[in-house]
Amino acid sequence: MQNLTQSGQQLVNSLCCKYNLSYDAVVHMLIAVNNGSGSMAQFNCQELGGGGQWMRSGMTMVGDMFNNGLKNTVDNLCNDLANGLANLEIFVPIPQGTPGSSLWWPGNLGQPFSSGAQNNIRYAVFPNRLAVELNGQVTVYNTLDNNIGGVSQQQGGDTSLTFSSQYGTIAVSSLPIISGPGVAPELQRNFAEPVQNTFIPERSNIAQQNNNTQQTNSHIPNSSSINETIQLIEKLSKLKDAGAISENEYNTKKTELLSRI
Repeated sequence: MQNLTQSGQQLVNSLCCKYNLSYDAVVHMLIAVNNGSGSMAQFNCQELGGGGQWMRSGMTMVGDMFNNGLKNTVDNLCNDLANGLANLEIFVPIPQGTPGSSLWWPGNLGQPFSSGAQNNIRYAVFPNRLAVELNGQVTVYNTLDNNIGGVSQQQGGDTSLTFSSQYGTIAVSSLPIISGPGVAPELQRNFAEPVQNTFIPERSNIAQQNNNTQQTNSHIPNSSSINETIQLIEKLSKLKDAGAISENEYNTKKTELLSRI
């Protein structure tokens, strides 16, 4: 953590007494508000109900959602911390662009027109550039012709980021990297691919198997077809005996009928 100045120490100590909170809890909230540029905070503090969110516009969420007293405490504490960050030198200055600095982006980008933080990621938006800090490493992206209106992080603990522009929602990982390691895209599974190590017959093979089965079944005679064939042969025999057909004609037709069963 970045070291506190004497003013920062005095602010933390006074807020510990004011809200009856531990030093670590107030410092945790101070860092959260600072990461949110004094306008928002995402925190996970057991003394304040666990995980929660705060926005200076008036929205406060705590783990114990029906505890209005806790909500008021968080809201008042965060407002006091935001005011302190705006009017006092809370942290010992460190060079811009150094990990942990409140001005963590490269100095040549100037001042962002929008910045924020979500969980372990901080971001700042500049003309044609987007800076993202993850675990102390800063990546600068070329935003091309996108007009970035907001950055959001996927839930569930991964580090995938998206932003909204005039073209809709776009993954940060799809932007060209100017410098830095980049932020890994969300791992997705292509459900169109067959499952590994599991035999799945191709559709053509299945069709061929079905066709073969149908052909095989077509050669299995039932009792009615056999009886009909026998009756036809008997009629042919009577025609031969009556001289209506020759012996050769009888044998040819008989062979043809027998081939059907």
